[in-house]
Amino acid sequence: MLNIQNGGSRLLKSRLLLFAGFGGLLAIIALSGFDALHVLSQFRKEDDEIRHQFLFRNRVLNNIRAEVYLSGTYVRDYLLEPDPERASGFGASLEDVRRRMETELSSYAGQLEPVESGQYGALQTELAQYWAVLEPILKWDARKRQAQGYAFLRDDVFPRRTAMLEVAGRIADINEQQLNAGNVRASGLLQKFQTRLVMTLFAALALGLGMAAFSTRKILQLEAHALARYQEVEEARKQLTHLSARLVEAQETERRSLSRELHDEVGQSLSAVLVELRNLLAGLGSRPEEQIRSQAEVIKGLVEGSIRSVRNMALLLRPSMLDDLGLIPALKWQAREVSKRTAMEVSVATELASEDLPDEYKTCIYRVVQEALHNCSRHSNASTVRVRVQQKPDVLLLSIQDDGRGFDVHQSKGLGLLGIEERVAQLGGTCHVHSGPGIGTILTVELPFHPPSGQLHKDQSETDSHPVSG
Repeated sequence: MLNIQNGGSRLLKSRLLLFAGFGGLLAIIALSGFDALHVLSQFRKEDDEIRHQFLFRNRVLNNIRAEVYLSGTYVRDYLLEPDPERASGFGASLEDVRRRMETELSSYAGQLEPVESGQYGALQTELAQYWAVLEPILKWDARKRQAQGYAFLRDDVFPRRTAMLEVAGRIADINEQQLNAGNVRASGLLQKFQTRLVMTLFAALALGLGMAAFSTRKILQLEAHALARYQEVEEARKQLTHLSARLVEAQETERRSLSRELHDEVGQSLSAVLVELRNLLAGLGSRPEEQIRSQAEVIKGLVEGSIRSVRNMALLLRPSMLDDLGLIPALKWQAREVSKRTAMEVSVATELASEDLPDEYKTCIYRVVQEALHNCSRHSNASTVRVRVQQKPDVLLLSIQDDGRGFDVHQSKGLGLLGIEERVAQLGGTCHVHSGPGIGTILTVELPFHPPSGQLHKDQSETDSHPVSG
């Protein structure tokens, strides 16, 4: 029972380890998948944002450059146009360019990075100065535009425009640097993802290899266990076949012994009774009364001897006192009978809380003692045998000790011991034999026993320290 419980505990632990291992492996794979999706989504979002910001700011800067060039064209055409109406149209177009440039600058401010604030401020200053320079010429007349227009373009407009374009170029460079920095961040994010992925794959691989090794080891253990159980079953089958043959042989020997006892003892006694009765009947009228009485006494003795023989055989098969008087008287009677038939001194000691044991326990203990005493008388050459029966909490203990020559329990085990083990195993008990050449033998039997709750427990001890005799 303990081996079964230990096996069940080991099986439960193995199942828990397998569930935990494969569950952890699946969890790692699932987490790595979710992490990969999250990182890829973040990478795509970061890349889209960087590309969008770059394209937006680059478009704004290109528009500002275009407007600056266009404003220079309108200024040139305005200064060189002699027709007042057309010059007024160029002036209006120049105002439109100014409004668009201010709108573009305002939209760029919404996407401004801290590193661009200095150049952005310089560009605003240049544009403000540029328009401040252009504002007075819008009030010139045709003569003044013709007289001072070229010099104004050369000395004021073109240098201002060139300065604004340089500032816009520097902002474009910063924008490109921001793009490169964003690419670096995205690359760093991708590198971290690759590192995490490698670590996750390594952990999954390590755990998978561990689970594979554990599963392989368990499978090999189960295979070895199954092979061992198969070999045990085969060995048990061979032993069962041998035991069956020996059992049949023992049964035939027992029948032969009973037949011999009936024929030699009872049969001959009854035959002698029949002869004596015939003689008695033949001489009833001619023999004296004393002779007839003597012959009747002989017949009576023969009948009594036959009755004793039949009673002894019946007691050997199943003692009636085991059912009528209980276990202890039956054991003591058995000890006296063995002491009469052999040279062994057999003593019985009991420590039972109550003799009211179930029939199967009484029968088991009686048969074990009977077989043990039989083996002692036939094989051990013992002079003293001690039988002890004890009742402890939840267990009955039986020990039989002799001072005989002993034997090797690993090499020789007869049919009697096998029968004892089978009988004890039927009640869920255990049987242990301690012996060795020259040191005697101790047979110990433990039977699990739970007395009824209402049974009165009182300690009782009977020890026969002297040999049991008739």
